[in-house]
Amino acid sequence: MKRGRIIILSGPSGSGKTTLHQKLLKDPAFKRKFVKSLSVTTRAPRPGEQDGRDYFFINKKQFLSKQKKGEFLESMKVFDNYYGTPKDKVDQNLDRGKNVLLCIDVQGAAVVGSRYKDAVKIFIKTPSLKDLKARLEQRATEDTDKLKLRLKTAKEELKEAGEYDYVVINDVLNRAYRELARILKAEVLGAVKKRKLNPALSR
Repeated sequence: MKRGRIIILSGPSGSGKTTLHQKLLKDPAFKRKFVKSLSVTTRAPRPGEQDGRDYFFINKKQFLSKQKKGEFLESMKVFDNYYGTPKDKVDQNLDRGKNVLLCIDVQGAAVVGSRYKDAVKIFIKTPSLKDLKARLEQRATEDTDKLKLRLKTAKEELKEAGEYDYVVINDVLNRAYRELARILKAEVLGAVKKRKLNPALSR
């Protein structure tokens, strides 16, 4: 059986990577083509999020215990919270020939990409930092200090875009999704071989 591949969606907080990730999982064209990998986190659920569907929500003590046991493929402290990808579930799915879809931050993407060389890494970004700030403000989940910290972090994360195989600019959601779907149909469904970052792919 052919081993599955990891597909990484990554980018700054507020770039829309989670929304695009959710659209992929609901798209009939990709039904049974991808397996969702749920991250473990210590942050509180946002409105509408459910444990076991969006994340596995645990406390800090539980997280650090799992981290110490080496249960995470990658784990990071992002702002005031911890995030991790359960290693055993990812490897089980890959061994079964399933493609695993990860929606993780830039730090985690670097770790996973270094361990799985055939991973497809896709960077999601907004047209500008001004657009990113507007989206974070509209989300209204951060106070002023945390918003400033997220924007500062975003500036650093944007510098890593060149390390990815593809960059998709999420200006209009449906247009960005079409570009993302085109990339994955080519990469994962076998239309073409993997290509390195091409500026023409960015809108």
